[in-house]
Amino acid sequence: MATTKYSDSIGSSAASFSSEKDFTLRRSEETTSSDSTDSLRKDYGDVEAQKQPTLPVEHQVSLRSKMLFLVAYFLLNLALTLSNKAVLGKARFPWLLTTLHTSSTSIGCFLLFGFNSLELTHLTSRENLTLVAFSFPFTFNIAISNVSLAAVSVPFHQIMRSTCPIATIAIYRTVYSRSYSSATYLSMVPLILGVALATAGDYYCTLAGFTLTLLGVVLSAIKTVATNRLMTGSLTLSAMEVLLRMSPLATIQCVLYAFLTGEVSSFRIAYAEGQFSNSFGTALLANAVIAFTLNMTSFQTNKVAGALTMTVCGNVKQVLTIGLGIVLFNVQVGWLNAVGTVVTILGAVFYSKVELDAKKRRVVAGAAEEGRTRDLL
Repeated sequence: MATTKYSDSIGSSAASFSSEKDFTLRRSEETTSSDSTDSLRKDYGDVEAQKQPTLPVEHQVSLRSKMLFLVAYFLLNLALTLSNKAVLGKARFPWLLTTLHTSSTSIGCFLLFGFNSLELTHLTSRENLTLVAFSFPFTFNIAISNVSLAAVSVPFHQIMRSTCPIATIAIYRTVYSRSYSSATYLSMVPLILGVALATAGDYYCTLAGFTLTLLGVVLSAIKTVATNRLMTGSLTLSAMEVLLRMSPLATIQCVLYAFLTGEVSSFRIAYAEGQFSNSFGTALLANAVIAFTLNMTSFQTNKVAGALTMTVCGNVKQVLTIGLGIVLFNVQVGWLNAVGTVVTILGAVFYSKVELDAKKRRVVAGAAEEGRTRDLL
């Protein structure tokens, strides 16, 4: 009897051990399966993250924000154009006027920095050298533009400058491997053709003038793209910080150009002769405030709208300036100029539609990809 009880006890213990072992094995299998699923999800997520590159900043900004900044940019640009016309009509010192713009921007940024409205990013020596290097195209572009105007006619100069969007596309494709749709390329045709018609006039140029104007176009595109990359690339600086760091360098360079071109000595003579009144000083102050506000808006618009859109806006600004001249200064234009203005505006509308359609496709594609990911997991 005792033997039987002992046997039953052994059998019960064996059954219990077997049951615990099976339970442990099942738990181990479930844990392994769970870990494998989590690992699969992580690996799939990593692959998907590698497959989908980060979108440019301008593709992540809402259309409403872009439009607000673009409208502000246009209005301030036209205001500064009128102010510059009034100032230069009284005193033709373009380099000193540019010095006023850059110095007022420097003062404005430093004031905002003093009120703790800006926090500076810690930059390495290499990054600081990059900013210094960027300052040269910023001012050299203005110098080349002024020099080339002496060797080509104004209509020819404006037509050449209207090709800045093409130069911008070329830079993005070559340096950053960015692709564009056929519709984007097609939208460039009315934008450039419209400016050509709107500025139609006496075309002439020398070989040196053509070369310098073409160089100015390339420098302008480089400046616009570089500005955008400083704010959206690896540095991700704010528009205010870029201006704070760049404006003092640009001011020094503009003063140097003013000395070299004789503007400083000419200004001294004019001031000694009493050619400038108090009202002229008020006009200069207003001009400086508008320039500072425009620079802030322009850089932020470049960041949210993109470098290509900024160059497209430059073309539209040319024809709008012509229209403003007709309304305010009774500038006489022919029917060909009027047609060119309409063509350019239609080209800008077409470009805007292409960009809007592309953004919708990206949203739909992103939603579809997210749905496939959820289904798989």
